[in-house]
Amino acid sequence: MSSGGFGSPLFDEHAIEVYGWVLNNKYVDFEAVARDLGISPDQASRAFERLVRLNVVRVGLEKDATVAWAVDPDAAALLHTRPLHEEIQHQQLRLERLAEDFSRLRNQFEHRRHSTAASIENISSLDEVRAALNRATAECREEMVTMQPGGHRQPEALAEAASRDSALLSRGVRMRTLYHHTARFNGPSQVYVAQAGKLGAEYRTHHEVVGRMIIFDRDRLAFVPMLGDENAAVVTSEPSIVAFLHQVFEQFWAHAMPYQPAAPENLEEIAKEVDPTIIQLLSAGLKDEVIARRIGMSLRTTRRHIADIMRLLGAESRFQAGVLAAQSLQQRSPEEAMCHYCFLEAPHPSEHARERG
Repeated sequence: MSSGGFGSPLFDEHAIEVYGWVLNNKYVDFEAVARDLGISPDQASRAFERLVRLNVVRVGLEKDATVAWAVDPDAAALLHTRPLHEEIQHQQLRLERLAEDFSRLRNQFEHRRHSTAASIENISSLDEVRAALNRATAECREEMVTMQPGGHRQPEALAEAASRDSALLSRGVRMRTLYHHTARFNGPSQVYVAQAGKLGAEYRTHHEVVGRMIIFDRDRLAFVPMLGDENAAVVTSEPSIVAFLHQVFEQFWAHAMPYQPAAPENLEEIAKEVDPTIIQLLSAGLKDEVIARRIGMSLRTTRRHIADIMRLLGAESRFQAGVLAAQSLQQRSPEEAMCHYCFLEAPHPSEHARERG
């Protein structure tokens, strides 16, 4: 149909003008066409030939070849669009047949998925995890709650979740998501939360998140990461397990803060909120990598916080910082130990020595 590639117009300005000339005069004379339209006879001839080739202009018999008349564009269009419509119908039938063929396997798959023996299912590929999440979202009726650790989410992942969540919220399903505090500084997350929040989604942040999990309808279905493979998932439909995970979420949700986008210059203020957690994890002897993962910060930022804590505690080594942090926590009540700046008030060991002296 098109000589200029997909999307190129079939008729240029010369062809449209020549079509109008033939429509009005009912014959063709390239010299007259060129004179009236201000183009060359060669341009008039090429435009006319294109109109004839595309069946929008017809010419008389050979004995009177100058006779020409314009054809109704809608009638001419049918000659070109009919094959496309037929091809589309053929592809639609093929698509329906493929869906029907694969749906014949669904009964077997669903029977295994809902059987008692299959109440826990390992899904090893990312594509299958996405398909399972899309299916669970479509089947969700009451609520979906999510824990998303880490401070930075990829725009591609957020774009994929946006359409899925929008359909969920449009059905009146409640959606709650818990992030690390550091997610407040992630630009794509800020945009995503603002858009979904307008549809009724709820977001909070916490200084520590146990791990990624998605729970549907309180005790119906839960997704958690597969050990050793963040692109794989373990799915359970065992009501007791799902209900327990939901209770864990509720505990964190109750102590979390409403999501508020924060500017980069305020990072230090919010970052200080995680210092008590760093102290507790440090006193437990956890490695820097584990601490960073638990609080949703980069390893570099976490190590900078640990260095600041060591300096404030007067520790010369990481091990000594852990011991001093543990001592600082033991000297306080549970409420005082969770104070944001409790370690700032911890007496330096040398001060204890001076007091005893």
